[in-house]
Amino acid sequence: MTAKPAAAAARATVYGYPRQGRNRELKKAVEGYWRGSVTADALRETAADLRRSNWRQLADAGITEVPTGDFSYYDHVLDTSVMVGAVPERHRAAVAADTLDGYFAMARGTQDVAPLEMTKWFDTNYHYLVPELGPDTVFTPDSARQVAELEQALGLGHTARPVLVGPVTYLLLAKPAPGVAADFQPITLLDRLLPVYARVLADLRAAGAEWVQLDEPALVQDRTPADLNAAARAYRELGALADRPKVLVASYFDRLGDALPVLAAAPVEGLALDFTGRGAANLADLAAVGGLPGKRLVAGVVNGRNIWINDHQKSLTTLGTLLGLADRVDVAASCSLLHVPLDATAERDIDPQILRWLAFARQKTIEVATLARGLARGTGAIAAELAANRADLASRAGSAITHDPAVRARTAAITDADGRRSQPYARRTAAQRALLGLPQLPTTTIGSFPQTNELRTARADLRAGRIDTGDYEERIKDEIREVLSFQEKTGIDVLVHGEPERNDMVQYFAERLTGYLATRHGWVQSYGTRYVRPPVLAGDVSRPEPMTVRWTSYARSQTAKPVKGMLTGPVTMLAWSFVRDDQPPGDTARQVALALRDEVDDLEAAGTSVIQVDEPALRETLPLRAADHPEYLAWATESFRLTTSGVRPDTQIHTHMCYAEFGDIVQAIDDLDADVISLEAARSHMQVAGELARHDYSREAGPGVWDIHSPRVPSTGEVAALLREGLAAIPAERLWVNPDCGLKTRGWPETRTCLENLVAAAREVRAELTGDHS
Repeated sequence: MTAKPAAAAARATVYGYPRQGRNRELKKAVEGYWRGSVTADALRETAADLRRSNWRQLADAGITEVPTGDFSYYDHVLDTSVMVGAVPERHRAAVAADTLDGYFAMARGTQDVAPLEMTKWFDTNYHYLVPELGPDTVFTPDSARQVAELEQALGLGHTARPVLVGPVTYLLLAKPAPGVAADFQPITLLDRLLPVYARVLADLRAAGAEWVQLDEPALVQDRTPADLNAAARAYRELGALADRPKVLVASYFDRLGDALPVLAAAPVEGLALDFTGRGAANLADLAAVGGLPGKRLVAGVVNGRNIWINDHQKSLTTLGTLLGLADRVDVAASCSLLHVPLDATAERDIDPQILRWLAFARQKTIEVATLARGLARGTGAIAAELAANRADLASRAGSAITHDPAVRARTAAITDADGRRSQPYARRTAAQRALLGLPQLPTTTIGSFPQTNELRTARADLRAGRIDTGDYEERIKDEIREVLSFQEKTGIDVLVHGEPERNDMVQYFAERLTGYLATRHGWVQSYGTRYVRPPVLAGDVSRPEPMTVRWTSYARSQTAKPVKGMLTGPVTMLAWSFVRDDQPPGDTARQVALALRDEVDDLEAAGTSVIQVDEPALRETLPLRAADHPEYLAWATESFRLTTSGVRPDTQIHTHMCYAEFGDIVQAIDDLDADVISLEAARSHMQVAGELARHDYSREAGPGVWDIHSPRVPSTGEVAALLREGLAAIPAERLWVNPDCGLKTRGWPETRTCLENLVAAAREVRAELTGDHS
């Protein structure tokens, strides 16, 4: 197909860009501010420099309309709460005293005040701060930050488009504030919120905005008629405003479905749609509603969530079709590039052949600009780029890395029996209790202990050759002994070795499995100042040799108490990697599961009687539309069972999940057939315990009693109170006591105090149950 030139030059744009900087300057500045070593003015100047650099990179790549408002010190949904004045009552004094300190208090909490709840941003690994709203919430506009960032971009000579979370999505993401009835629906506050958005739009127009983008990704989920009516009303009212910029309503991550005709009919000037992955269905749906006559369409044809190069010819075909469906078609990535690393050219350790297959944020902006040029001027204008793209795609498709006959033969030989334990749970649990001899309300942790500067320095010294492997391993042994000694003295019942040898719960395993590639600079924001380097799953997966057995066995040799073996599960190994897109994800998950099954079997053979396979990503990877759930959950739960079902009945299998909404996957949790599950529960006030109870979940569970993502140290009384709430839903004989998540990001002083309080609370509640207060 040869694309004809578009009637008007297509704009190239994106919805957002990585915030951290090439060397994670934002992380360092924010954490320095928290420590008191960076002033507020210095932090603001770092932020301004990073925005300036980002816009320059975008313009140099050929992006002709840059986003503003996508930058954040912590989280863009929290920024929206500030913009609309939705500050919880408990944080108002802090915000009034100092806006920046108050902002971070909402994000992280203080010793005296709990933070906002944190959960996953749709089906990504980004976390947002959940707005807390109630019938008495009063919204007040504060557009100062949004206006200042727009003025900064315009002052640098850029054509800029502010990007805001839309009012409908903001309310649909919110939860009832503490003390508000659980059945309160924040969307009922829409009429109260719209005048605030009207004021913000007017302020941005006065500051020079031609367009403002309002993101409504919540509309790609299954929505009720009431939700759709709310969206129609919102954009009918905003569209009718006289004093506003042009409005572009954006969606991403999936197809709009029933919301598409609602937005297409709204009196706004443009829509931005995702045409990648499940969003590809938007093409036919858009044609079915008659297109967008007289409106601007921003077409997200470059995948903003994965790191594989774009198929330019396929995208041009889509764009060519779209030219007949809108007044103007512009080119974009499918979503904010927040979800991918910054620049693939910084990777010096990846085979140059494989590097040709990768596109990080900077490369994606070049792809977007190339497609916009081809759309505007015809394919002849980008003939060289198209030829290079075809060659790179062919290189990947024909590579031996992507096809291992032995792995594929083993995967093809899987039977139903491979995914079932040899005995049902009721018989297994009796054997496990007899073997382990644990008390009522057994205490444990999730796995990791603080990753100290000394540990990070030791890893860096090993990489740089300043110490040898023997010196490094002695340092790891010292740390394991210290972690075990502390746990024994504290009175924890099931110990962990603390994972000092692990850089990351996914990367550590990826570096030891075939088919994976590790990056050196591929940082992606997970939440706040927490950045991860997702590995690249490029080919077929196998385990050449044991990965954890040595260190788990060493830990077991140092104590008489049970020590958990710790693995990351197959779904999370996919979800927290950049997964290959050239085969169904279920096929990839089965390959990873079989590799992990070998590790589980070897741990058991070495004498490990408690093995935890973490699956925190099971819920976050759930497709956004209910119709797509069964297929996903079938392969997701099957892959977990493939990993864990080869063990003896008396080997206790644990799993762990955190920071997601679990209520709609309780049946899937049940289908995992794990013996014990630990779940995040502290910030959500034990909500998950009630969800398990309503499902009649019959296995053991540990709803978390310490929010490890906050620097707060909960008292013994607080932990005991949460335990009592847990006991109201889960019988004592099936209730475990543990933190919400691993302790890698915490410091040793708070870890010691928190775990001591956790054990003391467990003993206090045990005494209440038994009447033994001795």
